Amino acid sequence: MYAVRLTEIPFELVPHEARILLCRTPAGFPSPAADDLEEPIDLGEWLIEQPAASYVMRVDGHSMTGAGINDGDLIVVSRAKAPRPGHIVVALVHGDRTLKRLKRLKRMDGRLWLVPEAEGYPHTVVDEFVEIWGVVVGLARRYV
Repeated sequence: MYAVRLTEIPFELVPHEARILLCRTPAGFPSPAADDLEEPIDLGEWLIEQPAASYVMRVDGHSMTGAGINDGDLIVVSRAKAPRPGHIVVALVHGDRTLKRLKRLKRMDGRLWLVPEAEGYPHTVVDEFVEIWGVVVGLARRYV
């Protein structure tokens, strides 16, 4: 029914430590290299502020590509953060999980809606059949 399927990933499978280069990296023109290598960073700790109330899920689908969330990405979902219009949320719609942006649409009597960030996917009104399950607070992606 919905084009995005989310899969929970056990927290212990999230990488925990990696070396980090703590400097700004220009995305325009190259800059000279510098010795800015710092101590390792715990990626799990950096991505997940409240582990007891957070989940890592794998995105399966394309309805949020306009928000920069692609098929196969890992998202960090917090159940502790209060959902507000504009947040990207995981919601249960008739018991099925979906990933959408929570919006208040004025043209629809100011009601809350779950809105995809790609063409061809339906909007869903937030009613008694919808439970906002958590707020997306982080994203991880592999490029190679």
